[in-house]
Amino acid sequence: MTDETIEELGPSYLGTLDFWEKVYTEELDNFKDHGDVGEIWFGNRASLNIVKWISTKLNLDMENDRIIDIGCGNGMMLVELAKKGFKLLTGIDYSQKAIDLANEILKENNVTCSNLQVCDILDTDNHGLLKNYFKVAHDKGTYDAISLHPDQPADKRGKYIDNVYNILQSNGYLILTSCNWTKDELLVHFKNKYDLIHELPVDSFQFGGKHGNIVTQLCNIFGTLRHHWHMQTPRLLLICRRTPEIKISTTENNFSTNTIKKFETY
Repeated sequence: MTDETIEELGPSYLGTLDFWEKVYTEELDNFKDHGDVGEIWFGNRASLNIVKWISTKLNLDMENDRIIDIGCGNGMMLVELAKKGFKLLTGIDYSQKAIDLANEILKENNVTCSNLQVCDILDTDNHGLLKNYFKVAHDKGTYDAISLHPDQPADKRGKYIDNVYNILQSNGYLILTSCNWTKDELLVHFKNKYDLIHELPVDSFQFGGKHGNIVTQLCNIFGTLRHHWHMQTPRLLLICRRTPEIKISTTENNFSTNTIKKFETY
């Protein structure tokens, strides 16, 4: 399987800024009127599982390690991370309405350790994010939405992969939730830059017409820690950014898959 042989998902309104502006305009109105934070994409349980895994398995410095939520939406992931004690949190979304909603929700929850900004991760020249800055990048649905864009989605996915790679520290992690791609397809998408280190099973869901979910985490790890890559819908997965310092066993897809560990769902 190659990039050329993978069939695109097809264009969808879910892949456009206009769709998300309308979604978050309505959710912002609902929050102001009723205190409803809106949709927790892929379910609150999955989000809490990710937060607990980040806070207990990555040996992070909560005072100094920076975490970015890519496509933060209503900001609830940042709220949960703040509850765990993380101090340097950033949320970005290309929807101004999403950032407006997230600001309101963070204020309601007394979260003061988070920086929110309107930002398009695909805008290589003007996204405004520093290189090698974040220890952890989290994405729950943004890669899927990009994949549904009606205009050159493959090129946009490539920009996403490159830009996220660049903003992460050399020993940083990416956690990515997707339900629209199979294991083999994602292996091809990410083969040149990322390797899996972990997967977590979660409940299935539907997004953009497909069932399942997967979370991946991107990292660049120094020393002797081995990292691995594996995807299978529905899964919660962890992938890691490849490092030149570590010799990585490879498969035909250039991913190490021989010692994948599975953690129980919390």
